[in-house]
Amino acid sequence: MASPMSQKLEEKLVCSICLELFRVPVTLPCGHNFCKRCIGDHWDKQKQAPAGTDASYTCPECRRGFEQCPELEKNVTLCSVVELARDSEARGSAAGRCEVAPGELCPQHGRPLELYCQDERRCICCVCTVRHCQQHRRVLFEEERAKKQVGDKAGVMGGTGMAAQGWQEPTSTLGMFSQRLDSMILEVFSNLNYWCLSSQNFLKESLEKAQEESERIELEMKELEEQTQSIKVMLQPPCAGLWVGAHWFSQLFLPRTPRRRSKLGFRANLSAPPMALLFPDHRNLTFNADTANKYLKLSKGARKAKHGTGAVHGQERGPRFEPWQVLCTQSYGPPGHHYWEVKISSHSVVLGVTYRGLPRGQQQGHGFNIGLDGGSWGLQVREDCYLAWHEGRAEKIREQLYTSLGVSLDYGKGLLSFYGLGERTQLIHSFHGIFTEPLYPVFWLCEGRAVTLLSENSMLRQAWGAVF
Repeated sequence: MASPMSQKLEEKLVCSICLELFRVPVTLPCGHNFCKRCIGDHWDKQKQAPAGTDASYTCPECRRGFEQCPELEKNVTLCSVVELARDSEARGSAAGRCEVAPGELCPQHGRPLELYCQDERRCICCVCTVRHCQQHRRVLFEEERAKKQVGDKAGVMGGTGMAAQGWQEPTSTLGMFSQRLDSMILEVFSNLNYWCLSSQNFLKESLEKAQEESERIELEMKELEEQTQSIKVMLQPPCAGLWVGAHWFSQLFLPRTPRRRSKLGFRANLSAPPMALLFPDHRNLTFNADTANKYLKLSKGARKAKHGTGAVHGQERGPRFEPWQVLCTQSYGPPGHHYWEVKISSHSVVLGVTYRGLPRGQQQGHGFNIGLDGGSWGLQVREDCYLAWHEGRAEKIREQLYTSLGVSLDYGKGLLSFYGLGERTQLIHSFHGIFTEPLYPVFWLCEGRAVTLLSENSMLRQAWGAVF
């Protein structure tokens, strides 16, 4: 007799739709198994559901829904196990079921066992014939019993000997089936345990690597921050009074008086450090005449812009600004560092950088539109202070008025700085952000004001003139 565990395992081999052993078992994505034909009939009924009902594909056991009909693949392992169980059942009941008394009912459908299926070697009813044995070879129960009585060489009545032999064979077969099934289950659980341990080790290693990477990035960020602070300190005037570049040279080798002529006729001016030597990556700029407001007059070389009283151009069209603004022709993009210097005639001037798409129209309530959106940054030079503009917000900066200004742009680090060039090089303001497009220098001039873009040669002449 089979063990209780074997009986429970046999129950797991039954389709929950037809309540019989699986025939061509298939596995759904949710893990439940059904006969391929049973689950197909189940989904066909769902398709025929009336309008307004949920007609998606669902699992009959867990009710999980699927947007599309899952591809049904045959469960080869389960199919093999079912075949073993079916063979054991067929061998155990081949002779005994042939001797079922007429009128006995089918345990599955409750109808009389009147027929015998030669393919499955068991007694069946009329319902079994339609549902399961439609393509099998079938004979009347009485004919099959008579045939077995005639073919019994031992001369034993009916199926007495057959029944005894039939019960011995299935018992041993079920025992072998139970042992094989137990070994298969142990093998499956062993593989699952190995997979779980492997996954745990993999996740542990991944977490350790992620933690190491996070620590490395944090260390690099800290080093980058220290480098940024060092650069800021380097750009600030040194506390000891020693200047960089040519001014540092003048402090070491020239007399320490404000102005003194040497025997050669040179003059030592210790008032300002030459920023052009600090930033060798200078690029000569020119104004873009196509963008200039009609009241702005540009010089012959397009290096000077002046706001006059009369209109220089005709009607405004195309890319010209309605405010008193002008763009530079050149733009700055990644990678690297960029620097340029300008000279202004007086206050009431705005200088900055912008993306190409800066609006050309007049902004309501403002004379300029530099720094009023997220794509432009500007420094407004006023008579008593400076205003740093970005995204329509202004930060007030108390500092003396400089007529010579330097602009430093580190595109990769997202750093834009404005310097005042006078007796001491003074950092006025710095913007920190992330740049995503090429940046164009842009200027706004009030009436009577002028802005000059200093070339590299003129910057060097001023730098060395400050030394000698």
